[in-house]
Amino acid sequence: MKSTITILLGLSALLAGCAPKLAPGLVGDPMRGKIAAAQYACHSCHVVPGVPGSDVRVGRPLDALAQQRYIAGKLPNTQANLVRWIRDPQAIDPGNAMPNMGVSERDAIDISAYLLSH
Repeated sequence: MKSTITILLGLSALLAGCAPKLAPGLVGDPMRGKIAAAQYACHSCHVVPGVPGSDVRVGRPLDALAQQRYIAGKLPNTQANLVRWIRDPQAIDPGNAMPNMGVSERDAIDISAYLLSH
């Protein structure tokens, strides 16, 4: 019994080391965000780090989003602003190419955590 507990604790510690680190100051679950980005098909218009898909160039690549100063050339690049953009880009820049995808608040927070952690 004791060896089983030791093995489980060791496995838990090993798996914890596999999870991506959340960048300082961010909230959300980056691993859940990666899954949500795939579920909302973000990769159909963007190159999304770690999300397989076609090599498309409709929207800007999202692999270096954390280093950008602005989101869509309009908003200072903060997690709160990225969540706003993901949830309702048309409210920020009416007529832009990014459609409203019906992303929930939680999914937007997790997607933003994933994108800003790269």
